[in-house]
Amino acid sequence: MDLIETTRQFVAEILADEPSTHDMSHIERVENTCMNIHKKEGGDLQVLRLAALLHDVGIVREHKEGGNHAQYSAEIATEFLRENGAEAELIDHVASCILTHRFSRGMQAQTIEAKILQDADRIDALGSVGIFRSLVSMGALRALKQTIGTVKETSMNAYAEDPFDGFYDYMERKPFKIMERLNTETAKEIADQRLAIMRIYLEQLKQETL
Repeated sequence: MDLIETTRQFVAEILADEPSTHDMSHIERVENTCMNIHKKEGGDLQVLRLAALLHDVGIVREHKEGGNHAQYSAEIATEFLRENGAEAELIDHVASCILTHRFSRGMQAQTIEAKILQDADRIDALGSVGIFRSLVSMGALRALKQTIGTVKETSMNAYAEDPFDGFYDYMERKPFKIMERLNTETAKEIADQRLAIMRIYLEQLKQETL
């Protein structure tokens, strides 16, 4: 089994019971989006795919302990890749991509691979799948607060007394600000199409909840 597939299996096992939307389906959508953006923007495809597969592997620890899953993911990725014989340069590059991927931390990506990973991860918060993920995530975060007391400080809108208010606040704070934070022209083209879908949905939702 090659390193990509070994990594996929490793991540799938860790995220098997992941209750939020940082699950394996998200991981593989980000991987696919990275590969699509790579066709036009270039970069090291192996670095991109490994970074995409490993970028949220620390989310389980974040649920339990709080903190920053990007940091946890970079640490786990470094250890995993080292144990599987990856070269130091590859490990460092993958880890640096993972460290800067997270939307809410506002970190600047320095390499084309890091920029593409940021873009692909943000794109997965847009369009029909973005709406689906936001609602599932809100439910999961509310459940985690009730069951184990974990509160995600960067997602306080999930705990709004009225879920509709929390959803509208989320939409204002994240999806419609993503476009201005994308790195590549290819990602902006994809985002533009997906944001159009979100605008239509929000307008219909507002009409139905008047």
